[in-house]
Amino acid sequence: MPSAYEPFLDSVLIDESTLQARVRALGAQISADYDNLGELLLVCILKGGVMFLSDLTRHITLPHEIDFMAVKSYHKGDRKTSRVVRIERDLEAHLENKHVLIVEDIIDSGLTLEFVLKMLEARNPSSIKLCTLLNKASRREVNIPVQYVGFEIADKFVFGYGLDLDEKFRNMPFIGIAKLS
Repeated sequence: MPSAYEPFLDSVLIDESTLQARVRALGAQISADYDNLGELLLVCILKGGVMFLSDLTRHITLPHEIDFMAVKSYHKGDRKTSRVVRIERDLEAHLENKHVLIVEDIIDSGLTLEFVLKMLEARNPSSIKLCTLLNKASRREVNIPVQYVGFEIADKFVFGYGLDLDEKFRNMPFIGIAKLS
């Protein structure tokens, strides 16, 4: 493990091989579930979801499109949501009559995704579902349906594999628990 991680890393929560095996399994499940349904669009929530999307899309065996949204409810350096959701980058794709799968890195309170779901449902997709790498169900404040979950995790501050620690360490190939002072 690179020494640059050590001062910030309490422990490894999910190692690289476990992550990759679960992403492969999710890709196979999504491929089976969406087979012969029509147009599939994966919507990645930036920035954290990009590594997960990059690996997941390679394991989905159906033709599909991808697009990106940038949504913020956290501000640099914050560990808690501001509870105010801002769309910083909207989709380019039209959603009407498409099956939309939102790809997210982590869901905790659910407030951001509740906002995104309402906004995207108004664009008349054929269906809209959620896929998250990490689910912190214990922190949920709103009831949102999550159809595809990589891992259920406890209420710990995690980073790596796309998730940041003060905008750094997204490149770690594993999920770590942060050492918080």
